[in-house]
Amino acid sequence: MTLAVGQEDLLLDRAVQEVVAAAKAADADTDVRDLTPDQLQPGTLAELTSPSLFAERKVVVVRNAQDLSADTVKDVKTYLGSPAEEITLVLLHAGGAKGKGLLDAARKAGAREVACPKMTKPADRLAFVRAEFRTAGRSATPEACQALVDAIGSDLRELASAVSQLIADVEGTIDEAVVGRYYTGRAEASSFTVADRAVEGRAAEALEALRWSLATGVAPVLITSALAQGVRAIGKLSSARGGRPADLARELGMPPWKIDRVRQQMRGWTPDGVAVALRAVAEADAGVKGGGDDPEYALEKAVVTIARAARSRGRS
Repeated sequence: MTLAVGQEDLLLDRAVQEVVAAAKAADADTDVRDLTPDQLQPGTLAELTSPSLFAERKVVVVRNAQDLSADTVKDVKTYLGSPAEEITLVLLHAGGAKGKGLLDAARKAGAREVACPKMTKPADRLAFVRAEFRTAGRSATPEACQALVDAIGSDLRELASAVSQLIADVEGTIDEAVVGRYYTGRAEASSFTVADRAVEGRAAEALEALRWSLATGVAPVLITSALAQGVRAIGKLSSARGGRPADLARELGMPPWKIDRVRQQMRGWTPDGVAVALRAVAEADAGVKGGGDDPEYALEKAVVTIARAARSRGRS
């Protein structure tokens, strides 16, 4: 039994693929059943896991286990109490309070647990990229890993795909110049570039990057997220005590390189400017999530407001 817990789709899929690959390596004829909650009705699991005349091996994957009906949860708990030797059960659970009883039952039954947490922090995505190169036995400089995260953004599948492409195409150590050659266009269009230009007060460049980002398919919600991170970083650092980047990094939960970047960006900001910018981000976030008729306009308005707030020091 394997229990994959979290909300990061790529990691959940990898957990399933790992189990299926191991099962098929042991028996190439292993039958794989991949089921969603609506496909797993009461009695279905018992039918799938009942002893076979030919001792047929199966992998039964249950996705979004937290959404199973109460009767089906009873079926799963019953199976956990007496699992079949020729069956490999994989439960994918989002974690949290919903369906916690099933989560606890699987753990108590001794299921192997795989953590698949949502990677919401840039530092987590940076660690993921480094691990991808390391797992493949390849070397990439810290600057290259950071450039790749900056260029691609928060989509873990795209980050993994980019790492795979670089590994396949490039010999030797992968450095920042290599990443630049492959992903310059993406970097210029990334949500973080929009945010960087906005918090630096460069409205025209921020708007240009915003329009290019939207034109190339960057999700508006990723742009509002990047804007929020940029403004919050300004607010955190402006209210922090002075000190070395390493000390501030520990205090604020930012990597040292970001402390240096934010210090350069925060010139011209005031506490009132930060408050105005945060309100603008909140309004834009509501606008792109259905609260407005024109997500693009909501983002443009936020970018202009943030850029003006970045130049608030010294203005009357």
